[in-house]
Amino acid sequence: MSKLEIRDLQVTVGGTQILNGITLTINSGEVHAVMGPNGAGKSTLSAAIMGKPGYEVVGGSVKLDGQDVLAMPTWQRAVAGLHLVMQYPTEVPGVKLSEVLSEALVARHATLPNLNKTINEEAARISFDSELVNRAVNVDFSGGEKKRNETLQLAVLKPKIAILDELDSGLDIDALRDCAKRVEDATNETGMGALVITHYSRLFEELKPDFVHILAKGRIVKSGGPELADELERDGYAAYAVTAE
Repeated sequence: MSKLEIRDLQVTVGGTQILNGITLTINSGEVHAVMGPNGAGKSTLSAAIMGKPGYEVVGGSVKLDGQDVLAMPTWQRAVAGLHLVMQYPTEVPGVKLSEVLSEALVARHATLPNLNKTINEEAARISFDSELVNRAVNVDFSGGEKKRNETLQLAVLKPKIAILDELDSGLDIDALRDCAKRVEDATNETGMGALVITHYSRLFEELKPDFVHILAKGRIVKSGGPELADELERDGYAAYAVTAE
């Protein structure tokens, strides 16, 4: 059983405070959706948790199974069990997916005797073209192919907690369904917890949230169950932007 505990997290970017005290607890197998308008601080939350340069934590704490995440370099946060699916995945010229995953497993002191077989099985599971597996990571991939690739990496590495920063961005209906279902399956098969950052409830047709949190102007202004996403789809964010004042 793993637990990601975020307590009163305050973050500045370029001297401007973006997060004003975020508190969340994500347990194994739970899916927490964070929704909100542009500029609310959603991507800042994911960047701060993973230690992206330029995001300064000025208050609060982040702990994974009692370990101080904020004291770790980014690579160590990944080794400890955090995994970020990026909104804009990075291209890595000259490096194959199998090489990336092999090094990631070595860093975790883990091995997969049949890594290539596992990669191909996971690729088939999310309808990811097996030809792309043998090319440089994300180079000349479409937006949907990049997100399938990110999802495949998550499936192979089996993190304790996954942070999905707008997984649905740039996906067509089929890719969205495949990727969301694979993440949902991971929460059931390996007990992975998930922090899901998104604008739209369409992601939740396959990836079922246990909790939905509305983020506005750097604060969580309301939390609830899956019905809260339906309310946002119907009414929008305007009322919560006022609440955050």
